[in-house]
Amino acid sequence: MTRESWRARIRRVVVAQLTQGVTPRRVAFTVALGALLSVFPIFGATTALCALAAWLLRLNQPLMQLVNALLAPVHILLLYPYYRAGEHLFGREPAPLLAVTELAERFASSPKQFVLDYGMIAVGGSVVWLLSALVAVPLMYVILRPVLEGLARGVKAGREKMRSGNLA
Repeated sequence: MTRESWRARIRRVVVAQLTQGVTPRRVAFTVALGALLSVFPIFGATTALCALAAWLLRLNQPLMQLVNALLAPVHILLLYPYYRAGEHLFGREPAPLLAVTELAERFASSPKQFVLDYGMIAVGGSVVWLLSALVAVPLMYVILRPVLEGLARGVKAGREKMRSGNLA
């Protein structure tokens, strides 16, 4: 898909929300929370996290999952820095993360030790992710809200223009 088709797809989903009575603030919150959950540093957990959050908070599930899908490459790119920052935060020695054959050998030699070692790396990365969330979500919300309010005004003006054109 081209960049323009992605933009058009996102715009359609957001505009559909705004024309169905969802407030720009709610859409901004959905996107900000979806973006945060989409980079949670446990591989394979983001779809379930987004689904659960959307269900619990009664947010738009398709919009939340669209954000999750769009940020999948970012999620992959952030795993390594989150894990390394977590190791640093907890004073752990860096473990090999990119050597797939070494990871497989370590798992084969001692699955329990592998889970202990890499489980703590995941915990450290999750703590760093949580700390970053305290800044990222409010920042994204503050940036997105005025943009979405402007889009909502444009959608409303377009609908009113269509109505007045149909009545004349």
